[in-house]
Amino acid sequence: MIELRTPAEIEAMRPVGRFVAETLATLRDETKVGTNLLAIDRRAHDLIRRAGAESCYIDYHPSFGASPFGKVICTSVNDAVLHGLPHDYVLRDGDLVSLDFAVSLNGWVADSAISFVVGTPRDEDLALIDTTERALAAAIDAAVIGNRIGDISAAIAGVSHGDGYSINTDFGGHGVGRIMHGDPHIPNDGKPGRGFPLRAGLVVALEPWLLQSTDQLITDPDGWTLRSADGSRGAHSEHTIAITDDGPIVLTDRSFLGVD
Repeated sequence: MIELRTPAEIEAMRPVGRFVAETLATLRDETKVGTNLLAIDRRAHDLIRRAGAESCYIDYHPSFGASPFGKVICTSVNDAVLHGLPHDYVLRDGDLVSLDFAVSLNGWVADSAISFVVGTPRDEDLALIDTTERALAAAIDAAVIGNRIGDISAAIAGVSHGDGYSINTDFGGHGVGRIMHGDPHIPNDGKPGRGFPLRAGLVVALEPWLLQSTDQLITDPDGWTLRSADGSRGAHSEHTIAITDDGPIVLTDRSFLGVD
């Protein structure tokens, strides 16, 4: 069921959006060559505890997961792009890292993801990250009253295909509110003018993710981490936004922190 939020409820979601934004900015700043993925998870857990928030991941066990996730953040590295289960891995120079983080605070959820390179970047990795970020910006611009879900999907696809990437539609954007994953599903490819009409009060997470040379995924033995089928690298960008009469509000915006 698609739920619409009142202006007061959207205002009540601002603190969780801000906390998610601040946490991702902190983790990106602290993640370096030599950082262990388990240390990232421990740091995120500490920040959650200090804020009085609750992880949306630790007990999360959807049909596609082998078991409850058991950690509080997704850490996907290089050819891993989604649902990366933190494990004993020390980051190396040039690793492409994606962090996906969702929590509940005061009963409201926000969800966001960032990708970045530790150490010396490859040009092709920076280009991939840039495409996901521009695709996300285009999706947000399309999230206005009068458009439909398909307009958001088409905006993501226009940027992604325009840069030469193929798109997997198995996982995409989703409704956010009292729970992390709700209706509607928002695929990262679609046709404009199709799907649910966008209305004031709709709160969604938009999340373009791309792989450099394939759109096919394989699952790690951990039952969670999704990697490219051909070993090429992936990147993931995500924001939680609210659609309003005055345009979209990016609840997980990090620009106030002086970062993108």
